[in-house]
Amino acid sequence: MTLVNKIAWDDTVLPFQLDAADIRGRVARLDGVLDGILKQHEYPPVVEALVAEMALLTALIGQTVKLRWKLSLQVQSKGAVRMIATDYYGPEKDGDPARIRAYATYDEDRLTDGTPFEQVGEGYFAIMIDQGQGMKPYQGITPLAGGSLSKCAEAYFAQSEQLPTRFALSYGKSMEPGVAEHWRAGGMMIQHMPKASPFAAQAEGTGEMLQATDLLNDDEGENWNRVNILLDTVEEMELIGPQVPPNDLLLRLFNEEKPRVYDTQAIKFGCSCSEERVRQSLSIYSARDIATMTTPEGRVTADCQFCSSHYDLDPASIGFESEDAARE
Repeated sequence: MTLVNKIAWDDTVLPFQLDAADIRGRVARLDGVLDGILKQHEYPPVVEALVAEMALLTALIGQTVKLRWKLSLQVQSKGAVRMIATDYYGPEKDGDPARIRAYATYDEDRLTDGTPFEQVGEGYFAIMIDQGQGMKPYQGITPLAGGSLSKCAEAYFAQSEQLPTRFALSYGKSMEPGVAEHWRAGGMMIQHMPKASPFAAQAEGTGEMLQATDLLNDDEGENWNRVNILLDTVEEMELIGPQVPPNDLLLRLFNEEKPRVYDTQAIKFGCSCSEERVRQSLSIYSARDIATMTTPEGRVTADCQFCSSHYDLDPASIGFESEDAARE
């Protein structure tokens, strides 16, 4: 069994614009990044599928955030899959890859033979944007409904941002002859953009579920419907398969819509955890509090839920009453 061959457009997001329709979008392909996310945990297949869908949505939506911004998607649910959390870290500077991470918590004994979305129950889908120190974070939520996480994301953009949005996603395990089995995901996002800057409306929802066509005038609605009909012709293997480059896919689908592409954004798996961050998070606790966290072996341990990194610390060196704090 050979290792996976890296394809030029794997783990990338390609932004594009359809000049004839005033619609913008992104094409994403995840391969090694998705494997990097999922191999940190031994999720049941139905949970893997939800994490794969969430990671793909995060890559597609995250490409719009600015340098050093952080985008987070989160599902909170009363179902068997209680939470799914993803983070997208914008590049540190132009030309750098963005970083993405994801994890899920679930009750295995409550999982069913139903669809992945049936594993989440009543709850909400949230999008959060952190613009950095000194800036107020933005958060918007929408109920879990519609039969998939991508439908929840579409509802969020219609309700909270007044931006007609559509996702077409494909993900699963690739079983090519002679190649090790691994996860692949591919998807496309289209969005009818306002004349103002994208992703900036931030208006509160009205409580009534909006449809994309509710937000457009007659000409805009005609453009939106035409592009959606074209997107309906895309095949799953065109989204996920290694044979069709994103540029070729755009020309195949939208040739008459005058597609224009922009610089490709590379993505890699990356986690922000570190021993320094663990120590910082524990710095609010007293020596008595730290004692309650100390194992019988005399250590304080912490595990990162995103990347499974394990931290093993001397209790005397953490907390605001630690020996290190006393020396400062």
